[in-house]
Amino acid sequence: MTAAQSKKIKVLVVMGTRPEVIKLAPVIHALKSSGEGKKPDPTKKKRTSTSVTFAPLVCLTGQHREMMEPFLKVFDLKPDYDLRVMEPNQHLADVAGKVLLGMKKILSVEKPDWVLVQGDTTSALAAALAAFYSRVKVGHVEAGLRTEDRFNPFPEEINRRLISPLADLNFAPTERARKNLLAEGISPERVLVTGNTVVDALKMILKKVEGEKWDWRSSVKRISAGSGDGVKEPDARAGGRAEGKAGDGAGDEAFGRAKAEAFGRASAERAPSLERKEARKTGPGRPGRPGNPTKSKLILVTAHRRESFGGGLEEICRAILRVVEKIPEAEVVFPVHLNPEVRRVVLRELGGHERIWLVEPVDYLTFVRMMREASLIMTDSGGIQEEAPSLGVPVVVMREKTERPEAVEAGVAWIGGTKAENIEKLALRLLKEVESSEFRRGLQRRNPFGDGWASWRIVRALKK
Repeated sequence: MTAAQSKKIKVLVVMGTRPEVIKLAPVIHALKSSGEGKKPDPTKKKRTSTSVTFAPLVCLTGQHREMMEPFLKVFDLKPDYDLRVMEPNQHLADVAGKVLLGMKKILSVEKPDWVLVQGDTTSALAAALAAFYSRVKVGHVEAGLRTEDRFNPFPEEINRRLISPLADLNFAPTERARKNLLAEGISPERVLVTGNTVVDALKMILKKVEGEKWDWRSSVKRISAGSGDGVKEPDARAGGRAEGKAGDGAGDEAFGRAKAEAFGRASAERAPSLERKEARKTGPGRPGRPGNPTKSKLILVTAHRRESFGGGLEEICRAILRVVEKIPEAEVVFPVHLNPEVRRVVLRELGGHERIWLVEPVDYLTFVRMMREASLIMTDSGGIQEEAPSLGVPVVVMREKTERPEAVEAGVAWIGGTKAENIEKLALRLLKEVESSEFRRGLQRRNPFGDGWASWRIVRALKK
C-alpha cells in the first residue's frame, strides 16, 4: 500500500460514566499510538509496519458530571463532544432519547467509520442504536457479561444484551463471555476475546504511583452535614450544553467542540489538584505495602446500585457497622455516590462514626491508591471485582448475582448478597485470611481478567 493509499479510520468513542472513562481510556490511547511505531500486543509474533492509522474522537454523554471530571484529567482525555444529558430525577427513557438525538447530529457531521461503546449503560445502548440507524459500525467493549436475570442488575442486564446484536465486533473480556455471546446466536467472527481493559487502565495508574509513600487520610474529604439533600449540577454556563439543538447549516461542525473546550477549562478549574495531593504524601510505609502509617485494617466500600436502593442499602450499612464494632483496628473509607437516594441512606445510617470515613467521590489515582492499601473491599460495583485481584485484595460482592462469575470461580471474589448477616460473616473471615501474604499472592495469580494488553487487541481487530 502506497502513502497515497494509506487509510485513516475515524473512531467515535462514547462514554458518560466513571467506569466507562476508566475502561475506554487505554483504548483511546492505543488508538492514538497505533501507527507511531510503538510495540503492539506481545502475542503478535511478527512486528509489521502498517499504513492504517486512527483518528479517535471522544464524545461524553454526561451522566456522572462532577464525578468523572477528575478521571478525565488523570487519563489526559479531552472530549470533542459533550451531550450533557443528565438532569435531576429524569427517567431512563429521557436519557436514551437525549443520547439518540445528540448522537444523530454528531454522526451526521463526523461520519465515523466506527462507534465504540463500553459495558451496559443506557447511554451505551442508545449510542449503539444511533450508530446502527446511521449504518456506522459498532464495537462493544466488555461484551458478553450476563447474570441471566433481566432485572438484576437493572437496567444493565438488558442494556448489554441489546447491544450485542447491534455490534459488528463484540470484544469479550473472557472465554465465558465469548460463550455467552455464541449461545445467543452471535456469529463467531463477530466475537474476539481480548481480556478486560480495566487491567490495562490499572497498570497505567500503577506506573504513576509506583514506589510512593502515601497516607489516605490526608487525601480524602469527609462529607459535611447536610450533604445528602441532593446533587448540585454545575452551571451550564461553565460547561456549556451540547444536546444537538444547535442551528442547522454552516457551523454545525463546531457545535460540540466549542462546548467541550469550555467543559475542559471548567474541569481544570474544578478538578482536585494532583500536585497538592502529591505534596501531602506522608507516612514511613511498610515493606511491600507502601504508605499507610498505622496498623489499621483499611476496608474500602462502594455502593450505588439501583437494585440496592432502600432495604438493600440499609442492610449493607448495618453490616459495615457490625464489622467495625467487632474489629477494633478496622477503618472504613466509603466514597459516597452523588445520587441523593444513596446519600440519604448512607449518611443517616453511618454518619458520625469515628472509624467510618464517609467521603466525597475521589479521583482514580486516589482510588487505586486506596485499593492498593486496603485489606478488604466491599462493593456492589462490577469493575472493582476485576481490579482488586490484580492488587491482591479480596472482594465481598454485595449483590445477589454477579455478571463476573469468573472472579467467584477463581476464588478472588465472594458473593455476600444484601443481607447484613451474610456480608458481615464473609468480611470477618476474609479480614482474618488476608493477614497472610500468601493469600494475597494467590489472589493475584488467579486473576482471570487479562494481561493488560486488551486495548491493543481491540485496535488490531479494528485495523483488520
